[in-house]
Amino acid sequence: MKIFRTMTLLIGLGLTTAASAATPPPPPPSCTSAEFRQFDFWLGDWRVVTPSGKFAGTNHITLEYAGCVVHEHYVTGMGYSGESLNMYDSARKVWHQTWVDDNGLVLLIEGHWDGKNMVLEGNAPNAAGVMSKQRITWTPNSDGSVRQLWETADEKGAWTVAFDGKYTKK
Repeated sequence: MKIFRTMTLLIGLGLTTAASAATPPPPPPSCTSAEFRQFDFWLGDWRVVTPSGKFAGTNHITLEYAGCVVHEHYVTGMGYSGESLNMYDSARKVWHQTWVDDNGLVLLIEGHWDGKNMVLEGNAPNAAGVMSKQRITWTPNSDGSVRQLWETADEKGAWTVAFDGKYTKK
């Protein structure tokens, strides 16, 4: 009987070892390539001011969903807020942002890291309700701050500044 129990135990251990050896390791995280880290300079808690130094809001930007999504939460403290989800689309090799806010704006923009700036473009309605081209450029500065420049093109293609903000870490 003792031999039977010992053999049963050894066989059971062997099956457990064989089963675990047959189980493949989990796949590596899907968002680990260098392209997924191109927007990481924007992560953190920020105070945002205009070029004149006027307070424009705060921004809380986190990395979520296993490092795949840069999630922005922007508030002005003056009744305006919005958020964006940003992700590198490796299939199309572009960055994508979906911005939504409490004014009902949905902005879909896409683009690339050009080696110095993240530049995303798309279309959204202007003040008159006409669709116009939008371009937002994020530039990491040597002092750790980030400049966000939002521009809108008129019907002739000339760009005007819609928002210019400097982000400094809180």
